[in-house]
Amino acid sequence: MPIFEYKAMSADGGTKAGIVDADSPKDARAKLRRENLLVTQIKETRSSKGRSLSQRLRKLQGVNAPNKKRTEQVAAVTRQLASLLASGIPLAEALRAVIEQSPDQEIETVFRDIRERVSQGMTFGDALLQHPAYFTELYASMVKAGEASGALDAVLIKLADYLQAQIRLRNRVGAAMIYPVIMVIVGVVVVAILMAFVVPKVTQMLIRRGKELPLPTEILITISNFLQHYWMLVAIGLIALLLLFNWILRTDKGRLAWDSFMLKMPIFGDLMTKQSTSRFATTFSTLLRSGVPAIQAIQVTKDTLNNKVLTNALEKVHNHILEGADIATPIRVSGVFPPVVSYMVAVGEQAGNLEDVLDQVSQTYDEEVELATQKLTSVFEPLIIVILAVVVGSIIIAIILPLLQLQKTD
Repeated sequence: MPIFEYKAMSADGGTKAGIVDADSPKDARAKLRRENLLVTQIKETRSSKGRSLSQRLRKLQGVNAPNKKRTEQVAAVTRQLASLLASGIPLAEALRAVIEQSPDQEIETVFRDIRERVSQGMTFGDALLQHPAYFTELYASMVKAGEASGALDAVLIKLADYLQAQIRLRNRVGAAMIYPVIMVIVGVVVVAILMAFVVPKVTQMLIRRGKELPLPTEILITISNFLQHYWMLVAIGLIALLLLFNWILRTDKGRLAWDSFMLKMPIFGDLMTKQSTSRFATTFSTLLRSGVPAIQAIQVTKDTLNNKVLTNALEKVHNHILEGADIATPIRVSGVFPPVVSYMVAVGEQAGNLEDVLDQVSQTYDEEVELATQKLTSVFEPLIIVILAVVVGSIIIAIILPLLQLQKTD
């Protein structure tokens, strides 16, 4: 629905400016007239590129989860909004200030729509749920709890801290993998250059000599000729495999099988388990501190783990809690989380300080993630070097062997 900016006169003679969504300028004027506002100026809001806000909103429709960039933007905006609310500024005015300071046009569009919905009577939490490209169910649940308790500013600060902590954790793992990825890319490029340019020229010279070639050289020539003549077929095959793999991951059974396999992998599975445990503890603690009931907090937390095995485990925990069980017992029975987690959760439940205990679990596993990441890279780097050395060395040996035979015959 298009969004219009307007200027109007109120019944008491004052002036008012704002935004309203309507199908047309006529409908917008009628809507404002029902609010006893006499419109003096109205126009559809457009970006500098000429696209209306409604067009930009439609562009975001169908996006069901935030990406890294949008999460970073939301974390920054959330802290700004918390500061404004803590200063006593009403929510509508705080949203207006956020709109004016928005880092890009898309998030500006989203907050304009949110402000319009809030001004029409929708709760802030429900308005956020209309934009899953930026706000998760966890975010909206915490905001709803903050609205219900009257401590929205404090909840938003917790949310900003939570989002930035998750970003730091993700960046730490990502940064550790940059060097191995660069090594793999460089290695693939070097091998491709050798097979596409160097090997054909050398092997043509050897074939012209009419000498019998060693087996490694014959294999190398066969591979080189195949890649030269059928490289498009290879590329299509790889793309088809990637598409098939992506389709399998979209199915529940395929995702469950893949996540189970990843968790069982040495070193990498340990890292995934610790990272998910840290996220579980941080998310669950943040929700509980914000006033979200434990049952709802478990339900929201399970959607943040990005692992079907762990998600299914938390779903069972949720169902057991509904049946009257405590939290620690089904966590222990699931066998997915480390045993120390269920033990510490049990202690927190008995002492009545579950949030504090979960914070300790989160801090512990944050450190464990860092150590596991270092361990992973310390294994990957020499392994990649050895693999690249074997591949490049095999190519060089396959080229040198016939050259040495030629020298002997000469």
